[in-house]
Amino acid sequence: MEIHPEGKIFFNLINNRFKLKLLLISKLPLAFLAGVNLESVNTKEAIATIKYKWINKNPFRSIYFAALSMAAELSTGVLAMMHLYGRKPAISMLVVANTAEFYKKATGKISFTCHEGKEIKNAIENSVKTLEPQIITVSSIGIDENGDAIAKFTFTWSFKAKT
Repeated sequence: MEIHPEGKIFFNLINNRFKLKLLLISKLPLAFLAGVNLESVNTKEAIATIKYKWINKNPFRSIYFAALSMAAELSTGVLAMMHLYGRKPAISMLVVANTAEFYKKATGKISFTCHEGKEIKNAIENSVKTLEPQIITVSSIGIDENGDAIAKFTFTWSFKAKT
């Protein structure tokens, strides 16, 4: 799947560890402090990780749900950002709904994966073509180091080309 030419700049930015850390510090400081990181990104999927540590813990000795949500959202949002970066006309993106299911206590390193890059790109392209808002619901599954599902987050994104 092809990336918009400007999206290639963003793709190179987020695949450089140093530049990614600067981006997180400047644009998502809470995610940076909580320890959210991008493990890998391509046009079809993104994997964001978070490790259990003092700053993101809850009283039950697991990762606080809000920190898990940040990692899950990043795994879906970075796929959109890659296709939005530098577009003319600019396209706004907004989470309009979110649900979560929790299956197991989140300790250790949790990896959230979103496999819906193609669907996100199609929604963005439809927004550009029709100049109408496009709504898409995507999910991110959190897996622990043992391969067990920890949580499933569902995000509904809205994309709208600015006129």
